[in-house]
Amino acid sequence: MRWALVKVCVAVTTMVVVAFAVPLGLVIKEMARDRAFSNAEREAAAIAPALSITTDRDQLEKVVASAASDSGMAVHIPASDGTKAVDIGRQRAADKDITTTRKLGRASTTEVPGGSTLLQPVALSSGEIAVAEVYVPESEVSNGVGTAWAVLAAVGVALIIGSVAVADRLGVRMVQPAQRLVEGAHELGEGKLGSRVPEEGPTELRLAAVAFNSMADQVVQLLANERELAADLSHRLRTPLTVLRLNTALLGDGPAAEQTRAAVAQLEREVDTIIRTAREAKPQTAAIGVGAGCDASEVVRERMDFWSALAEDEGRKVRVAGVDRPVRIPVARADLVAALDALLGNVFRHTPEGTAFAVDVHNGEDAVIVLVSDAGPGIVDPEAAMARGRGSGSDGSTGLGLDIVRRLAESTGGDVRIGSSVLGGTEVRIWIQLDGRAPLRRGHRGTVRRRRRGVGVR
Repeated sequence: MRWALVKVCVAVTTMVVVAFAVPLGLVIKEMARDRAFSNAEREAAAIAPALSITTDRDQLEKVVASAASDSGMAVHIPASDGTKAVDIGRQRAADKDITTTRKLGRASTTEVPGGSTLLQPVALSSGEIAVAEVYVPESEVSNGVGTAWAVLAAVGVALIIGSVAVADRLGVRMVQPAQRLVEGAHELGEGKLGSRVPEEGPTELRLAAVAFNSMADQVVQLLANERELAADLSHRLRTPLTVLRLNTALLGDGPAAEQTRAAVAQLEREVDTIIRTAREAKPQTAAIGVGAGCDASEVVRERMDFWSALAEDEGRKVRVAGVDRPVRIPVARADLVAALDALLGNVFRHTPEGTAFAVDVHNGEDAVIVLVSDAGPGIVDPEAAMARGRGSGSDGSTGLGLDIVRRLAESTGGDVRIGSSVLGGTEVRIWIQLDGRAPLRRGHRGTVRRRRRGVGVR
């Protein structure tokens, strides 16, 4: 917008300058010519009284020398009864032009090499017509024209520069509020809820800033209300959890009792985490720093130990691979635990008892892949399942489990894919990017794919 205003002002000012400067320059040139020929007419008129009195050559030469400021004057007296024609000074005009002027009896101008001549007829006492010739050089005709044109050009350039400066100031006054509005929108989109825009500038932009600030205030208020609602709902779960925890004390000893107590304790921790997070004044949008994260192998081993007891009760075969050495990933431990529990919970929830499942970890140079596969009936429409994982929810599924997994992968620049496993059922592939680059696209799997060759993962 700023440069558009500058261009418009330059174009308009240039047209105005050209419209006035060109005619004015031509007028100046014509005025210089008129001045030069007016001087020539005065010189020619200065010798008219002498020609009307005498035609003596000596006397006329003195008059011509005193009347002309240089040697540019000549006098042509025609022959008469008993006298010869007299020519005084240097003749530059052609004989036919002199004869024509004498016959017409009025002044005329003619072009000659180096300039022009003024031919002025003068009546003699004998009744003949003499012609006074005054030479006007080209330098005298154009005297001062170049300087005047230079001044006009300088004034025109100054006007154009001034218009550019004025347009630029006006453009800044209009563009800066718009830029601040754009920056505020970007900051608000990045989660900086305290971003506001100064309400200044032209009326339209000022109204837009007022509307943006009002919208930002409403967003903050809505988020605060949502956090309070989540905290309140989570707090209501404390009472039934307390009852469950007390009842687990009556279960006695044994693997099932310990597993139930561990589950209730974990549920209490998750509820406390939800309450603390919901009460936070700012959303948790900070990225995992260098050296932070967790050991994926350790987390997988721990969660598989937890789920293996239930798998044993249901007669499910379990396989774990790739967890024999540490695998650091830029993901918080709690997030990875939540994602694995969500996927493994889906296996137990959506496959019949006795269905085998496996968890594989593949470590590459720039990414880590966690595969959760089963031998169940599979997913008929993986794309619909991923859509539920993005919060739509349908077919009796809320999609929250896949949404947790998706957000974990995308927080590192990775993604999630659902396909068919070598066990015959469903395979969920969590691609965790290690270097924080942009999300990968289909087919960009070079490093890890070579390391996975022979594993049998599709």
